[in-house]
Amino acid sequence: MARKVLLYPYVTEKTMNYMTGTPTQDFTDGNKIVFIVDRFANKAQIKAAFEEYFEVRVDKVWTKIAKDGKHATIKLAEGYSAEDIGMRIGVF
Repeated sequence: MARKVLLYPYVTEKTMNYMTGTPTQDFTDGNKIVFIVDRFANKAQIKAAFEEYFEVRVDKVWTKIAKDGKHATIKLAEGYSAEDIGMRIGVF
């Protein structure tokens, strides 16, 4: 199920700042990672798929639909690191 919901990570300079916690205009705290997800997946499905696939706990999920697909910003629970996930998937 996770492979159908989570398509691929969305990597830009701004989303890299979300992971590391570098203050930006939109998000001041870090520990977030952004994925392009299935357009019809809801927040609960995204959260469940991410938790299952990466074996972490998710605190909150934000979504937005853009021209290049549906973006899900995923904030990990305390004690888990978005940077570690980034290392595992080859973002860094």
